[in-house]
Order: sequence, then C-alpha cells, then structure tokens
Amino acid sequence: MTPTEYEYLRKFLKDQSGLDLSADKQYLIESRLLPLARKAGLSGIGELVKKLQGSSSALTTSVVEAMTTNETFFFRDKVPFDHFRDTIMPEVIKARAGRRSVRIWCAAGSTGQEPYSLAMCLKEMGAALNGWRVEIVATDLSQEVLEKARAGIYSQFEVQRGLPIQMLVKYFKQAGETWQINPDVRAMVQHRQLNLLHDFSQLGTFDVIFCRNVLIYFDQDTKVGIFNRLARQIEPDGFLVLGAAETVVGLTDTFRPISDRRGLYRPNDPRAAAAKPVVADAAPRLVAMAGR
Repeated sequence: MTPTEYEYLRKFLKDQSGLDLSADKQYLIESRLLPLARKAGLSGIGELVKKLQGSSSALTTSVVEAMTTNETFFFRDKVPFDHFRDTIMPEVIKARAGRRSVRIWCAAGSTGQEPYSLAMCLKEMGAALNGWRVEIVATDLSQEVLEKARAGIYSQFEVQRGLPIQMLVKYFKQAGETWQINPDVRAMVQHRQLNLLHDFSQLGTFDVIFCRNVLIYFDQDTKVGIFNRLARQIEPDGFLVLGAAETVVGLTDTFRPISDRRGLYRPNDPRAAAAKPVVADAAPRLVAMAGR
C-alpha cells in the first residue's frame, strides 16, 4: 500500500464511518482489507482503492464493515450491568410506575450479546415488571451482525464468555454445537440498522441509553455532536451508560457523571447546557460501530 493509498483510505473511512485512524495504522487496514480485496477478485489494496474511487456502493459497505470492531460478549465488563440492576432499574421502576413502561436503546448492539444481556436482567426482575411494557432497541451499522443478533444463535465459545451457567440453562436451548436464546427473550429486542451521525430522532425518546465502546473511535467534534443529539433522545431523568474508557467530562455539559458509578451519566438541566457554547453537531456521516 502506498502512502497516497493509505491517506485516501483514512479519509474515506473518516467520511463514511467517522472512524479516525492515526497515521500509524497502516497495518490494521492491510490486515482487514487485503482479505476483502482478494475475496472480491482484486489484486490488492491499490485495485481496491481504484474501485472505491469509482463509487462502488456495495464495496463501500464491505470496506466499512471490515474496518469496524465487533468485539462483544455477554455481560461485558460486568459493572454496567450491576449499575443497570442495582441503580438504574430501581429508579426507573419508581419513576415510571404511572405509565408502567420502559424504553432502552443499545446504540452499538453488534451481534446481540449486550441487548440480550439486558433482556435477561429484566427477566430476572420477575414480578417487579409484571404488566410493564418493555422495549429494547438495538442498532448497528452492519446488516451481517444484525442478522446474527436476530437469530440469537451462538457458539459454545460465545456463550462461555461472560454468561453465567444458570442463565445459559434458563434462557437458551442447545441445538447441536450451538445455543439459541429463547423466543421470549428475543422478542424483547428490536434490531435496526442505524448510522449514528444520521438523524435518529425517529427512534423516539428512551429511559436508558447504552452507548458503550463506540465513541472511542471518533474525534472530539464527532463525540460532542453525538452527545448533544443523544441528549435530545433521552428522558430528562434518564440514564446514559458509556464504556469504561469513555467520558463526557471536558466535552459537553449535556450529561453529568454519577458519583461512584463508573460509566453512568444523567442528563443535565437543558437550560444549564444551553447557557454554555457547545461544538456544533458533526455532519451526518457516522455509522454506528458494533458493540465494542
């Protein structure tokens, strides 16, 4: 790969997905795109670049998906799910007792482990949610990972990563060498393709938003734009959950961290946020990157 080709691909990925690669990530592009080029019958990265310059929409999607990170597993990092069980849902149940409904958005749902982990948490709450309308919306860029998420079928290796054996037995059925999550749990989750920098106001508002391990891939202005628009999709007393390496501190006043609850945030009074200048929303170009 020539320096010119690398710079083209860096700009291409930034424009198409918001992915902000540093100048020393040539090896990453080569390792992920060279197999894609060969699968497409191309001689190498150079020919791949020429095809992209020719506006091949199908190839554009394949390149962006190849460069996204779909690393995920059940109950990943554990702490956010402890917060969900011990802090978030007790407050939501109390605050929503009148309408008896809760809406949750997983903004980088990947192959489904995160939204299904939340669904199992809600199932475990039993009588506390009897008669409630529960809705989990899981979004991602990749149609391929969304199809896997909808099927809810996982290998033995995948179910062994973070999933307690009691939950495996309770919420999955074994089929040969794979496990499929039960239909009633799958029915709790809606899977939709979404570009995070495109308008997502059509999703409506949510009580809880999980947006974990995705913003680390973007530059500061892009992060600020996403936070500002997430703030418009969350209830004033809702909760935002970020990854351990992510924060709103120093970026925006639209959310505030909750003391002693790592990765957990609440919306600020919008009047306070409006009183301070913020960076303009990034142009609509980002694709939601899968559950990182």
